[in-house]
Amino acid sequence: MKPKFLIAALAFCFCAPLVVAQTEGGDHVELGVFADYFNLSRTSPHINFVGVGGRAGFNVHPNVQIEAEMSYDFARNFTSTFSNGASTHFVQTNLRPLHALFGPKFETSRGPIRAFATFKVGFVNFSTSNSGAGSGFTGALGGVTSGNTDTAIYPGVGVEGFWGPVGVRVDVGDDIYFDNGARNNLKVTLGPVFRF
Repeated sequence: MKPKFLIAALAFCFCAPLVVAQTEGGDHVELGVFADYFNLSRTSPHINFVGVGGRAGFNVHPNVQIEAEMSYDFARNFTSTFSNGASTHFVQTNLRPLHALFGPKFETSRGPIRAFATFKVGFVNFSTSNSGAGSGFTGALGGVTSGNTDTAIYPGVGVEGFWGPVGVRVDVGDDIYFDNGARNNLKVTLGPVFRF
């Protein structure tokens, strides 16, 4: 019994500094989910979409991360103005954009509140479906190579605030896709972020 205890104690002593070194350096990975607002400006009037997405980021430098994100817009916001003010409601739509983007995120600091800028490349796929959100998402993924998919770039800025490993992040940017020229579209995301 004593040799097993001694080996375990020595392993703990040698591994503890490595664990502390990993946590002192801070966050090496960020994972997050977000609510997505996408203003499709090609149409008149513009179409406002809402959806959900997820992202993962990996540090390559203390102030630089490489991020990948995907979002799916499954509802459309209709706003009507009445004599007593504005009314808005969300309805399921047949047109459903799928966004997939990848690129660097440049952070300003290592503190609890961080401003950042990002530039990502990827695609936007416009699919149509009268199915539910889950089936529509699966159909959009299957239609990326054969559907209406356009190359996209996303320059954006944002801020994130952390309380320990949990934080909140907001991004604002221009989701530009290329279809007979550049098409500029406002995109805003908001959601929780987890770092470790």
